[in-house]
Amino acid sequence: MIPRARLVCPALRWRRGSFRSERAKIEQALAAGVGGFILFGGTRAAVIALTSALRDLAGRPLLLGSDFERGPGQQVKGLTELPPPAALGYLDDLDATYACGQITGTEARAVGLTWVFAPVCDLDNEPKNPIVQTRSFGADPSSVGSHAAAWIKGCQEHGVMACAKHYPGHGRTTTDSHEGLPVVEALGDELQRADVAPFKAAVDAGVGSVMPAFVAYPRWDASGSAATFSPIILGYLRDTIGFQGLTVTDAFIMGGATAAAPESDAAVAAVSAGCDMLLYPTDWVGVVHALERVPAARAEEALARYEKSIAGWGTGDGGRVDDATLAEQQKFADGLADRAVHLVRGERPQLGKSLTVTVVDDDVGGPYTIPPRDVFAKTLAGQGARFLRHPTPDTRHLILVYAEPRSWKGRADLGPQSIARLERHVPGASLVVLFAHPRLVAQIPGDTPVLCAWHGQALMQRAAARWVGRTV
Repeated sequence: MIPRARLVCPALRWRRGSFRSERAKIEQALAAGVGGFILFGGTRAAVIALTSALRDLAGRPLLLGSDFERGPGQQVKGLTELPPPAALGYLDDLDATYACGQITGTEARAVGLTWVFAPVCDLDNEPKNPIVQTRSFGADPSSVGSHAAAWIKGCQEHGVMACAKHYPGHGRTTTDSHEGLPVVEALGDELQRADVAPFKAAVDAGVGSVMPAFVAYPRWDASGSAATFSPIILGYLRDTIGFQGLTVTDAFIMGGATAAAPESDAAVAAVSAGCDMLLYPTDWVGVVHALERVPAARAEEALARYEKSIAGWGTGDGGRVDDATLAEQQKFADGLADRAVHLVRGERPQLGKSLTVTVVDDDVGGPYTIPPRDVFAKTLAGQGARFLRHPTPDTRHLILVYAEPRSWKGRADLGPQSIARLERHVPGASLVVLFAHPRLVAQIPGDTPVLCAWHGQALMQRAAARWVGRTV
């Protein structure tokens, strides 16, 4: 008899330079019979070693996945970073989007991961949304569906299961589901016509898994249950859209997961409603025990879907990616990033070799550390730029604005401290580089030219520096 623990997928995090702190959890979870893990962080070599050890210790296939919305380099050091989905939507090059899926699948499999929690199929249709923004391919349902389908095909044709998220759409929310339970008041018919369309495209493309949202849609399901716990909304996915693959919850560490019930009760409710796997519970032991309360027929159905997914995606026996291939794929990613960087206000300024830089970082604080912010300056310095402590009359001033969609940040726009800094520093500046959604240009005072670079990841900092370097 297959244990119901197969439906649980705990998290493993890289901490202080290794996965050693997770050893006890790994041993206990595998002994209990969990179905897989979600991995956060690590080097290329460490992830290869970990995924191989996990399968050896388990003595059976496992579903091992990670969040690779912006490519494998988003989590694994030494692998390729790719532009955020919004930048790919801006380029509107489906061949490029397919190639991003291909790179993601190839590199994920090369380090033993066969499940990627991407692509985001949400629409970017609410400017006040604090968590979607540049994670979305755009606002048009047809375009988002086309890019999602291309990405899914690229990923899955190269040996890794994709995951369309966050069904039936997180785009209209103004609350971050990490913090609490967002409520979307749109009619069910409207949601089905627009927001669900990219998920249908994903299903038609053969996506292996779908992640429902911790979002309530009371004018679709009057109970007010989040989609994860809604037999009505999950039933539409199965019965109307025709999805037959694996349904996995979003991370149970999120506030939206436990807004209506404690974690163990919420886990039982999710599986009873139609979810097949539970991602990142905080108390995975308690959740495993609680699953005994799930009706037998529903548990058997979920286990059957898990077994089918394991048969297709669980072996992790893909080939390695050599350094030459990684270099080629990094060059491709750099080329996409260069194409995506563009002016959203003003004309291209003439800059000299003598520069000063002010950083306005809207992402400081919160539970997670921010990525390195020095890549832009180091790249420009490598191109011959000089950063002066004591400006000369011909010194040009640049302002770098970082404002990413971040878990628990709680807002979509720039905060008052960031705006105050911009009001002090923008007068006299030659260029503002916006590592954020282009619509935030509306909050940047004055008429100084603004360059959109989409996201503060190293890839996009390098691309912005190359753009600036062509003006010095």
